[in-house]
Amino acid sequence: MPLPPLPPPPPVAAPLVVGFSGGLDSTVLLHWLVADPAIGRRGLRAIHIHHGLQAQADDWADHCQQLAAQWQLELQVIRVQVDNHGQGMEAAARDARRQAFIHALRAGEQLVLAHHREDQAETFLLRALRGSGCDGLAAMQPWSRIGPHPLWRPLLDYSRQQLHRYAQAHALRWIDDPSNADTDFDRNFLRQQVLPLLARRWPHASQALAGSAARCAQDAQLLALHDQQLLAQLAGRHDYLPINALTALASNQRARLIRAWLRQRGAPPLPGQQHQRLDQQVLASAHDRQARVSWAGGWQLRRWRDQLHLLAPAPALDPGWQASWDGRQPLPLPDGSVWQLHGAPGFSRVLQVRLRQGGERLRLPGRTHATALKDCLQQAHLPPWQRLSLPLLWDGDELLAAGDALLAQGFSPPRVAAGACLQRCWPTAD
Repeated sequence: MPLPPLPPPPPVAAPLVVGFSGGLDSTVLLHWLVADPAIGRRGLRAIHIHHGLQAQADDWADHCQQLAAQWQLELQVIRVQVDNHGQGMEAAARDARRQAFIHALRAGEQLVLAHHREDQAETFLLRALRGSGCDGLAAMQPWSRIGPHPLWRPLLDYSRQQLHRYAQAHALRWIDDPSNADTDFDRNFLRQQVLPLLARRWPHASQALAGSAARCAQDAQLLALHDQQLLAQLAGRHDYLPINALTALASNQRARLIRAWLRQRGAPPLPGQQHQRLDQQVLASAHDRQARVSWAGGWQLRRWRDQLHLLAPAPALDPGWQASWDGRQPLPLPDGSVWQLHGAPGFSRVLQVRLRQGGERLRLPGRTHATALKDCLQQAHLPPWQRLSLPLLWDGDELLAAGDALLAQGFSPPRVAAGACLQRCWPTAD
């Protein structure tokens, strides 16, 4: 059985890392890649996630190590702790694997997983049963991301039966995980009972469901393009959304736009019931109220004046925090943000960075006297919660900058090159 040809390589021929469970699917995938000399030149290794959930888990790791040695391949075995915090063992194990892969992947590597057509059909059905929309029904994509790394699923168009024939033709050995027969797990129930029943009536059921997922993916891509265009119009270069523009949209379009904005900013999805609360209690509230909705351990969507802001969970700040900074490298700040100096190699001398204590004064450009920083921040329309964690740049007793919102008269040559600017940013997720 021929397997699909490699897609066009990216501009940089990145090394590949196979998620290798030792089961049929990943064994076929790894064998196929090992046999390709071009892949060997790019670089190829494998990772086995040891969940420790089965008595045979150590034997499975040994099996994978033996195959890797036979194929002269580097294998990394990673032991994970599966913590089920009410989300179900399937989801907990999946989250543990995902985090293990993200931490184990090296810079520039691409992860390769062996999901096939039946996996895609199962994912489509599971998401349909959860009431997912077009984005969710798109299921798995051949190319996506895991953390900062590309994720490739080259076998999505191939059935498990085809993979089985390939494995037999090449006399491959693989592991059969007995937990796959446990129909208490949703995915196993679909695999063992629902899909075979559908296939008896509709022999091409899995192919049809995977095809529906592909068409949903096409529609989702078009909608995502429209979302990005609309976001660019509404948000522009700001880090907030204008509430008047949001409320002018239809509710379903507004919900899509907010989901896209949260995804762009690295926030977890807003639960469905929270969208309704957002409409009724935040967007419809008076402009002088700082109404908010919270979810996922401290994320907030918060109204300030006629703006909707996203707030990430904030660590407790040490008011006595301070650091020395020459501006040559980005400076990590205690709230998780990073301060960077652009347009100059650095400051002419080492300066001090501290948090607000109260009572500071700032001399704005063109002014002959200093003004209370509190008044300057209000006039700059900086939201109250941003003022609390604002980093201040000092040269001795002279305040040179308050975050990237306010620069003082003294933020100029010879301390810093003309045209230099400060930028404060927050890292985003995948």
